[in-house]
Amino acid sequence: MKKFWLAAAIFSLAALAPQCGLAQKQMLAATPPMGWSTWNHFHHDISDALIRKQADALVSSGMRDAGYVYVNIDGGWEGYRDAAGVLHPNSNFPDMKALGDYIHSKGLKFGIYTGPGPRTCAGAPASYGYEAQDAKMFASWGADFLKYDLCSFREIMKSEVGGDLEKSDALMIAAYQKMHQDLLATGRPILFSLCQYGWGEVWKWGPEVGGNMWRTSGDISDSYERMSSIGFREAGLSAFAGPGHWNDPDILEVGNGGMSADEERTHFSLWAMLAAPLIAGNDLSAMSQETKNILLNKEVIAVDQDPLGRQGDRAYAEGPLEVWSRPLAGGDMAVALFNRIEGATRMTLRLDAVGWNGAAVARDLWMHEPVGRIAGSYTVAVPGHGAVMLRLSHPAP
Repeated sequence: MKKFWLAAAIFSLAALAPQCGLAQKQMLAATPPMGWSTWNHFHHDISDALIRKQADALVSSGMRDAGYVYVNIDGGWEGYRDAAGVLHPNSNFPDMKALGDYIHSKGLKFGIYTGPGPRTCAGAPASYGYEAQDAKMFASWGADFLKYDLCSFREIMKSEVGGDLEKSDALMIAAYQKMHQDLLATGRPILFSLCQYGWGEVWKWGPEVGGNMWRTSGDISDSYERMSSIGFREAGLSAFAGPGHWNDPDILEVGNGGMSADEERTHFSLWAMLAAPLIAGNDLSAMSQETKNILLNKEVIAVDQDPLGRQGDRAYAEGPLEVWSRPLAGGDMAVALFNRIEGATRMTLRLDAVGWNGAAVARDLWMHEPVGRIAGSYTVAVPGHGAVMLRLSHPAP
């Protein structure tokens, strides 16, 4: 087995670029994917009935029309693999093809989950040795999205090459490249989401193995501390994102109850500035109006989905006070002022420090109102753990 994987890795690394299906990749994710996932709120407590209820809520809440179209089933659907190698769902999912058809009937897309190892993180069967067979099955169900979670493949990496990080990374890259090729062979466009926690500087090789998005960190959790530690560590990765391939700081925690409204607005603002996938992770059937106001903020969503496809980055910081900027199509710019301390404080946007020449006309994207003309700088009160997000435009001549 060791020789097989090493040979596969060498072949994969030597032949990446020409066979990547770049045209298909860009078609699938010209802007960051938007949708919903079972994981953050429901974990393994999922079923066919739950997925249908959440799909219905995506539509009735207005989220589908705002762009949230993927309905992603994370871990917890798997049952057993039979003697013929067929992976069967558990009893909570009696007919995956019918479920996929229901999702599609709502104008939505269907996402599924597995991994390159023999087991998922929870010990269920994954796709090691059955990659092509599983890819064909997912396609037959109508899958439009595959999250591929490294999980137990880490044990293979360790056993095959020990502590040699270069060879270990080569094995990991080859595993993702293999599933990419097997997905292409199905003939069905399936968005490929790499979940391997930022290992091996995935942003440098993710596009070449067909990745449309790749995790840049470990798992998020529903706290300001964890969310902000993941999100703000994205600084410096903007060069690696663009149409068809996006850095992914993980699923949104908005609406799960662990953060204040100001903290959740920071969460949503930061993900939009990062051109991150907006994958909701709450119970869509029980959303408060406040949660809807955040997830359905069309002005912030427009920044995330901006067709220029340029990820934002930190422009400058003064201790825990950070100012981020993101160039937008048509010459506009998004700017976010993040207050990372607990108390409200005044922050100053300096136009020259974010690369803006001359005066600007600003609009507040959370207040949904014009700020007016800014010349030189703009000072505003920012709530503790909160954010102010502006869209800058050039004044009319």
